[in-house]
Amino acid sequence: MTSSDTVFEAAQKLQRSGTPYALVSVIRALAPASAHPGDKAVVTADGQLHGWIGGGCAQPAVLRTVRQVLDEGKARLIRIAPAQEGSEKELGDVLEFGMRCHSGGTLELFVDPVLPPARLVVIGASPVAHSLAELAPRVGFAVIAIAHEADAAFFADGTRRIASDEVAVAAEQVPAGAWVVVATQGRRDIQGLRLALALSARQVSFVASARKAQVLKDALVAAGSDAAAVQAIVAPAGYPMPATTPEEIALSVLAAIVADRRGGAPAAPAAPVPAPAPVLAEAAPAHAHSCCGD
Repeated sequence: MTSSDTVFEAAQKLQRSGTPYALVSVIRALAPASAHPGDKAVVTADGQLHGWIGGGCAQPAVLRTVRQVLDEGKARLIRIAPAQEGSEKELGDVLEFGMRCHSGGTLELFVDPVLPPARLVVIGASPVAHSLAELAPRVGFAVIAIAHEADAAFFADGTRRIASDEVAVAAEQVPAGAWVVVATQGRRDIQGLRLALALSARQVSFVASARKAQVLKDALVAAGSDAAAVQAIVAPAGYPMPATTPEEIALSVLAAIVADRRGGAPAAPAAPVPAPAPVLAEAAPAHAHSCCGD
C-alpha cells in the first residue's frame, strides 16, 4: 500500500465515523525540509496524523491550524520557516509560524477542513416531523428520524430511521452535536423530550404552543431533569410567522435552525403551533409519556 493509499484509507474511515479532520498537503518545500510537494496527511483535532508532512518540528503548527480550520470551517495556507520559536504572523493570505529546528528548511502547507454533514434529529411521527425529514436534506442536513413503532414507509428512503424512542436504545445511535427537533405533537411528548435531553444536542427545539411547552417543562423538572437543560429547550420552535400547514411549520423550524447553524441572531419565539390534542391543566406525572396521553 502506498503512502497516498494510507492517507485516503484513513480519510474514508474518519468520514464513515463522522469524525472531522483536515487534509494537509505540502505545496512548497525548501531544503533541507524532509517533506516534498505533494506529500499529504489527514489530521484530526485530537492529534491523530496519518501520512507524512514533515518531521516533528512542523506538527505543533499544523495541529494548531487544524483545530482552527475545523472550528471555523475555512481552509488556510500556512508557512513554517526558521525563525524565533513560537512566533506567528499574518502575511496576506498566509499564516507564518516560526520554528527553530536543527534541520532548518521551509514548508508551505494547505490545510483543508473536511467536516461531516450537519445532522438533524427529528423525534416523532407527526406530519411536521415528516415534512422536516423531507425538507432538511435540501439544505444540507443528514436526517435521523426517531419514532416509536413508526411505519417504515412514513419517512423517505434517504432518512435514517430509529424505531424506538427509549433513551437506552436510541441515544447510543445518535452522534453528539446534532440539532434536535421534538415534533411529537401530542403523542409521547414527555418521552420525546427526555430522549432529546439525553442526546448531547447542539440545540433542542419543541414544536408546541408556549403554554403546552411550559406545562411539559415543569413536568420534566419535577421528574428530575436538569432545570438548565430543560430551560434551554427552544419552544415554540421556529421563526415567528403565520404558519398553519405541516410544511409551513417545518419551514419555520428549519429556517431557525439554519440561522443558528450559520451563526445568525436567535429568532424571537415563534407563534404558537396548534397541537392536535388538548393540553392538561396540570403537569403530567413523571412516568407518563405525554401530557396528552399516547
